[in-house]
Amino acid sequence: MAKNKTLIVIAGPTAIGKTALGITLAQHFSTEIISADSRQFFKEMSIGTAKPHIDELAAARHHFIDSHSINTFFSTGDFEKQALEVLEEIFSKHDLAIMVGGSGLYLDAVTKGLDELPDTDMQIRSQLNALFETEGLEPIKAQLAAADPEYYAKVDQANTQRLIRGLEFFLSTGKKVSSFLTNSKKQRPFDTIKIGLNMERPLLYQRINHRVDLMLQEGLLDEVKSLQPHKDLNALKTVGYAELFDYLDGNITYDTAVEKIKQNTRRFAKRQLTWFRRDEQIHWFSPDQTDDVINFLENSINRVS
Repeated sequence: MAKNKTLIVIAGPTAIGKTALGITLAQHFSTEIISADSRQFFKEMSIGTAKPHIDELAAARHHFIDSHSINTFFSTGDFEKQALEVLEEIFSKHDLAIMVGGSGLYLDAVTKGLDELPDTDMQIRSQLNALFETEGLEPIKAQLAAADPEYYAKVDQANTQRLIRGLEFFLSTGKKVSSFLTNSKKQRPFDTIKIGLNMERPLLYQRINHRVDLMLQEGLLDEVKSLQPHKDLNALKTVGYAELFDYLDGNITYDTAVEKIKQNTRRFAKRQLTWFRRDEQIHWFSPDQTDDVINFLENSINRVS
């Protein structure tokens, strides 16, 4: 792959307008889009993951939308490998590719690479998932904090899967995940330009609340009902689904579930921004600065090519 190939990354919190900008850029630069959203991979989850609509998918070719089933284990490492293969295919036809997503770890996996971790014991994962179901997250947090305080201090405290993964790794190997996290960046055969989208917090929260209302109007509750038999899968332990499962199980009222979805989505957006702000390579714009983004990219691509 020639070195003058460029990957344009569009990052930012949920509901900020990444999909619309990605499509505009893909059309402007005549290229294709890789979705780096850790939930839009799953074909059974559509409304609650805010997937691009049919007309948006028709406007530009997308990869990793509806690409996997919730019944398939699809790790960040799997995404890294498969996304690099798709990028090679895109770069065989185009000089530019677009990657859009709010999942910082997935974006980093492609642009920086992941550390190689030894395999873990699936039986231990099942036991920890069962512990989470019966006793919640606190005993897992306590064990992880004692076993690997370095990893515990870094990990997103609200990310159930990452907490379980850290403890699972220690119990399987006797070693700390933190001892494998070198943070060494892998060399990639393409240049990367990162665009971040942000806006005033009250406006973002307004957009999030409005999007949740739209999802419910579009039939989110029916989608969640159809997935009830699979609610124990990791893919479904996520905002928008977990709260409505709680409602369907009779644990909370419908109105409480809706308010919790909005609240948890706002918290998720805040964590996303915290993650992305650590990346000094991101150039920040507001969602209404499309022309500025295009001008910036054209100038940047000319400089790196």
